[in-house]
Amino acid sequence: MKVNLTQRRANILKIIVRDYIASAAPISSDIIFRRYNLGVSPATIRNDMAHLEEEGYISRPHTSAGCIPLDRAYRFYVESISGEQALPVEDQLHIRELFDQIEEEMDRWLKMAALLLSNLVGNAALVTFPKANKCTFKHIELISLNDFLAMMIIVFSETMIKQQLVSFNEPVTQERLTTIANRMNDIYSGHTSSEISRLMQNSSVEEQRITEAIMDAMVAEERSGYNRPHIEGVRLMLGQPEFVDKAKMLGIMEMMEAGDWLRPVLTKIYGHNKIQVVIGNESNATALNDLSLVLGRYGVPRKLDGALGIIGPTRMDYQKAISAVNYVSDILSYLISGIYSED
Repeated sequence: MKVNLTQRRANILKIIVRDYIASAAPISSDIIFRRYNLGVSPATIRNDMAHLEEEGYISRPHTSAGCIPLDRAYRFYVESISGEQALPVEDQLHIRELFDQIEEEMDRWLKMAALLLSNLVGNAALVTFPKANKCTFKHIELISLNDFLAMMIIVFSETMIKQQLVSFNEPVTQERLTTIANRMNDIYSGHTSSEISRLMQNSSVEEQRITEAIMDAMVAEERSGYNRPHIEGVRLMLGQPEFVDKAKMLGIMEMMEAGDWLRPVLTKIYGHNKIQVVIGNESNATALNDLSLVLGRYGVPRKLDGALGIIGPTRMDYQKAISAVNYVSDILSYLISGIYSED
């Protein structure tokens, strides 16, 4: 983000954002003059604020009122604080202690991560179940539904299970399906879709049909984005002053119940290693215009990958949210690597 601001105007903009995050009340030039020793008069501060308004960083709800930050101001602020501060040591120790108290079970870890993030920042938090970067075949079962149709149940090495119907041009018995499944489990186990394509030699018509269905399912899984997230702390987010309006609150609740409202945003961060901050209309989704998201990734490099993050009003404590997401993602990655260690 290219910014053409003098150092004083940049400092004033940071003050406006920080104070508004803390108070949710418009910030006036008099407040800045009284609270901060900038070495200039209130008139100079007012002039600088007028410039910031012209540049689209801030707005004034009323002509004589103080100002509030716009999305551009939050973007400037986020880029100025990135990597500036780690999570306080007491919070780190508390998080480790809570994770130590729960069993080694993925679902429990992920729910704990979302709950901790929500409570730390006072907003909603999300976490997705990790998906494989590259699917590896583990096991298949074939169940006859009639002479020309079978249910294919595929298990990937990353413990994912997919079900799919497979049709045939000629009748196929359950006995034949079981024989095919046993043969494929022996040959394909531990292989990726591209490797399986090279193993399709001396196969019958039925085996070729099933193998193609397996490969299609594996490729589709590799291309898919993150799974639907588990969300905690919606009530904390809706308790913020921004959502006191009942219509706005109901709109957000309806959006969250819709199901795939976060998929476009999560798809954008897939493949990015750094924390991603999406502010207001940067999401290009009208339903998210009043919200910001601080999103990170966790998992095992080149094997498993999941997303986690904070959802809240654009007036959120970005510094704390970024440091919290960073730390919890590191904890999850460490825990999961103990189960899915690289070969």
